[in-house]
Amino acid sequence: MPRRFLSLWFCHLTTDRLAIRRPELKGKAFVLAAPERGRTVVRAASREALALGIHPGTAVADARAIYPTLEVLTDKPGWGDKLLYRLAEWSLRYTPYAAPDPPAGLMLDISGCPHLWGGERPYLEAVLAELGAKGYRVRGAIADTIGAAWALARYGEEDGCIAGAGGQREALLSLPPSALRLEAPVLEGLQKLGFRQIHQFIDMPSPTLRRRFGEGLLRRLGQAVGMAQESFTPVQPRVPYEEQLPCLEPISTRKGIEIALQHLLDRLCQRLSREGRGLRKAVFSGLRVDGKTVQISIGTGRASHNPEHLFRLFALKIPTFEPALGVERFTLEGLLVEKVHSPQEQLWHRSGDPAAVAELLDRVEAKVGAGHIHRYLPQEHHWPERSIRPAESLDEQSDTAWPDTSRPLHVLPEPEPIEVMVPLPDYPPVHFRHQGKIIQVAKADGPERIEQEWWLQTGAPRDYYCVEDPSGARYWLFRLGLYGNGEPRWFLHGFFP
Repeated sequence: MPRRFLSLWFCHLTTDRLAIRRPELKGKAFVLAAPERGRTVVRAASREALALGIHPGTAVADARAIYPTLEVLTDKPGWGDKLLYRLAEWSLRYTPYAAPDPPAGLMLDISGCPHLWGGERPYLEAVLAELGAKGYRVRGAIADTIGAAWALARYGEEDGCIAGAGGQREALLSLPPSALRLEAPVLEGLQKLGFRQIHQFIDMPSPTLRRRFGEGLLRRLGQAVGMAQESFTPVQPRVPYEEQLPCLEPISTRKGIEIALQHLLDRLCQRLSREGRGLRKAVFSGLRVDGKTVQISIGTGRASHNPEHLFRLFALKIPTFEPALGVERFTLEGLLVEKVHSPQEQLWHRSGDPAAVAELLDRVEAKVGAGHIHRYLPQEHHWPERSIRPAESLDEQSDTAWPDTSRPLHVLPEPEPIEVMVPLPDYPPVHFRHQGKIIQVAKADGPERIEQEWWLQTGAPRDYYCVEDPSGARYWLFRLGLYGNGEPRWFLHGFFP
């Protein structure tokens, strides 16, 4: 069977993914930036930012000069590689052999697969359509070699190029030398000699090309046309963390359900313990005799393979598990599994066992409902609403320490506008109106000036005041802007206990 390869190129990999996760960014010009040699540089730009002339490598200060309201987000190192690996795992539904192709591509060995979709054209269109429906701008190409597929996906005339069997050489002739994945010095040498397309040098004698450009050009040419072998290491499909228990007779009693759950938890937790991993999310389901599936799920703040703790979390939800005429097969599946952090030995005893705290919070959340318990970590930003971020788990730590400055315990997600009465500029309000209610100010402290980070966003500074009404309730207010430079606006941002 002849080998066939599909190359996928994500034109805006990280920015598309961010727009998928944060729908409010769709249609907006934004960039991902990171410090580089003493300045902040754009690492990735959204489609709208690219249309404005803002490209990777541009300094953020220059980008703001082009588009002052540009939104700048912090780029996370290694995030793109992790995303590619996840996409390679996702693509295993189309082929058993897929691998990341950094910095923004995937390579699939599709030999023997397209006929299941009715041919290569429907196969390619199905892949591109599904990725496009998710929100990615992606190009793809199919050819006999990895090099030809890579070149056509990035430099082909259309999004879905397909080079016929043995036709990779002809498909490459009109492409630029950069389509051969050459090193920068080699590309510069080709450009100086006036080689703008591959057909201008592909038939030159090998000794001449080797002497002038080195072995790398011949190797890439051979890989592209099929004269040299090239391979990749595919990702391995994950082994699902799942246990099943078929029943000889349908089970409809609570005691029977608990016995089945305990049995499945013991088996799954034994495997997790051997691998040093634990559950963060799990679902317990049952296939009823009427063909319907019922299920209950739990989540933990910290990875756990303690069957007793996990059983207590499930037990709180068993009353909602409806067996009807009976369940004939039970399934326990770990939806999210993470590495378990081993407890550190201590020289002396300290109260507050992290595992016990995590299990307590899990039980509380199971009773009050998911999404009611949150943990936050500090991050390096001046504005209060940007200075914290939600933690993924109880074990996650931050490199940034909590600031020593006092902040209210209750900070609003978005500052709410208020109307104020101020006797003099830079004085705190005498009273303010919030949601139709006038609140008198008996005491006040401030101002504390907080400015934006110039490399993220420019704008007026904030002057914060802590004010107290006659009843003793305290509020956190700020003035946006300065008197004498337009009319400042006032906002309520939080409440002190």
